[in-house]
Amino acid sequence: MKENLIVVCGAGGFIGGHLVADLLKQGHLRIRAVDLKPLDRWYQKFDGVENLCLDLQEIDCCRQALREAAWVYNLAADMGGMGFIEKNKALCMMTVLINTHLLKAAREHGVNRFFYASSACVYAHDKQTDPNVTGLQESDAYPAMPEDGYGWEKLFSERMCRHYTEDFGLITRVARFHNVYGPHGTFDGGREKAPAAICRKVISALQSGKHEIEIWGDGHQTRSFMYIDDCLHGSQAIMRSEEINFPINLGSEEKVSINQLVDLVESIAGVKLQRRYNLSAPKGVNGRNSENTLIRKMLGWEPSISLRTGLEKTYAWIHDQMKSGASKDSVVNIS
Repeated sequence: MKENLIVVCGAGGFIGGHLVADLLKQGHLRIRAVDLKPLDRWYQKFDGVENLCLDLQEIDCCRQALREAAWVYNLAADMGGMGFIEKNKALCMMTVLINTHLLKAAREHGVNRFFYASSACVYAHDKQTDPNVTGLQESDAYPAMPEDGYGWEKLFSERMCRHYTEDFGLITRVARFHNVYGPHGTFDGGREKAPAAICRKVISALQSGKHEIEIWGDGHQTRSFMYIDDCLHGSQAIMRSEEINFPINLGSEEKVSINQLVDLVESIAGVKLQRRYNLSAPKGVNGRNSENTLIRKMLGWEPSISLRTGLEKTYAWIHDQMKSGASKDSVVNIS
């Protein structure tokens, strides 16, 4: 497998950049990294990799991207945290063109395996109204009532993968990501997710000497957050699996409230801040958590890196970025 071509779509983004780095570390010899953004805006960029800037909403670009590919990881999407998702539903829905055209190109080129990064946003809204929510099982995606815009696109694309397997024999794997975080991603500008946003806000408070923090919502809404290393391990294990031919949760079961998330970052920073709650800001569902019975059964494994451990690494990286004045889009060039 290490001599076959692996294509990572969305490689200029947070998860995609880390995946390319991990594949190189494993000794894979042929990697094609594809993203819409110009190379100088990729979060991580590597020598020894074929880096292509292509608009994967266009079918001809998908055909170019997947030529000679054996395995394809589709991590490409126009997305961000809740502040972006709630205000850009049409843009999120347009991402359906990426997965649809990539599947078509994968069939044409005889791709062996195709991985699709779905999201916990596919889960029915009426199962996420209580902050004390129990973990969401894979079956909770139906009857369908996903996050408007982004969630519908993800759910539709899951079905496209299923039907390309049923009708054309393309082996597809689908993982429902639950809030992935870690270094080398965006931490401001409107697309960042909660862990990075909270880290940035705490660091800004320390730098400015104004010891207060704005929290979106009342802080009681709950989530689970998965560190990037667990995401990489789980994604590749699901891709390699001979049995996981259905959408499966990939997330931590360590549920916390947003207030508890702030507590953790404050503890890492050694500070206590005055909290201001913005009740008109986007906050998403009241409660969401992963239920990992199925992935434990199928892989004998589940995400296990504690939120504290992952936040310490994420906080340190964001702190260094902000201290140096580096852009949120600064590129790490690795030979």
